[in-house]
Amino acid sequence: FCKARERRSDSVTAVMVPEGYDAEPVRQIAYDRFNVSLGGGLGTLGGKVFRIGHLGDLNEAMVLGTLGVIEMVLAKAEIPHARGGVQAAMEYLEAA
Repeated sequence: FCKARERRSDSVTAVMVPEGYDAEPVRQIAYDRFNVSLGGGLGTLGGKVFRIGHLGDLNEAMVLGTLGVIEMVLAKAEIPHARGGVQAAMEYLEAA
């Protein structure tokens, strides 16, 4: 979760939940219900972010699946979010 563009990782994406919400239920629901393992926030980011790893044997369909699970889990955890991330990712991939 790095604000300096030149230091950002290309192998993990951190997603911050809105203030007043806990990222841990997102991780737990994703794992328990959908068998998707998301990383937790480290140090001061504990409970504030969840992390999506995208390093290794991974393809576009797997990323789309993960994004779909995350949208469902955010709704189940009653965490406010905008819908449409999967659609935006599909449009990006179609144009590439």
